[in-house]
Amino acid sequence: MSPAGYDPYGQPRSRRGFKLLPVLLFGLYIAYYYFTNQQTVPLTGRKQLVDISREQEASLGYQSYKQVLMQENVLRAGPHVDLVKSIGQRLAKVAEDPGFEWEFNVIQSDQVNAFCLPGGKVAVYTGIIPVAKNENGLAAVMGHEIAHAIARHGAERMAHQKLVQLGTLAAGVAISEMDPAQQRMVMGAFGVGAQFGVLLPFSRDHESEADYMGLIYAARACFDPREAPQLWERMGQASGGRGPAEWQSTHPSHETRIRQLNEWMPEALEVRKKSCGQ
Repeated sequence: MSPAGYDPYGQPRSRRGFKLLPVLLFGLYIAYYYFTNQQTVPLTGRKQLVDISREQEASLGYQSYKQVLMQENVLRAGPHVDLVKSIGQRLAKVAEDPGFEWEFNVIQSDQVNAFCLPGGKVAVYTGIIPVAKNENGLAAVMGHEIAHAIARHGAERMAHQKLVQLGTLAAGVAISEMDPAQQRMVMGAFGVGAQFGVLLPFSRDHESEADYMGLIYAARACFDPREAPQLWERMGQASGGRGPAEWQSTHPSHETRIRQLNEWMPEALEVRKKSCGQ
């Protein structure tokens, strides 16, 4: 009996190389999956890929939110709590209403961070308040985070990751008869391509979209949108300019964000004038 990979004469079996069928099937599935799971992002009108319901997404967000609050020091009262709730309520009133049950909490921590989970579950860490500097800066932060939840960026990332996993499986089947060294090379290239050509660019696009939407929400709520670029200047100073190059990052660079915010500023100021008369 000849060893695996060898013919009866002890010679290595020839490998047929690349199989096209798995790739074609994957391509057909992508087309079907994309066109049957399309949603539209409020405000921007961008078409996106989301394959779970808002109810499922909100349930996941609520469970994660409860876990975070159980593990952190949540402030129950005080000026920071009053400020965050006041800003949050103003933003929630002017944002598109996806049926969220809004909740705003402040976490005592040095982290320069804030987030909004699906369902409208918002948390602001006290470490970001000095960087935000004033209510307009904090409105820019919170508007950005609220925009992520309204735009369903988390669910969209889950859908993209699912496609990458299926693509990895299809690629593995397609090259299963190649030489092992070639397989490793192809799969390595596929992984790098998926990370830097698909997942990271989508993540940066989400951040830019949330910047735009948050800027408009802040303007609608009568905050001064001109504070947003200044906020990102302070964020850059707080980080000391550290971090990977933009193409290696999940977020645009501070310079890119400032430039984009300034490009959108005339629209934001016009929105504020129409909404607030100023």
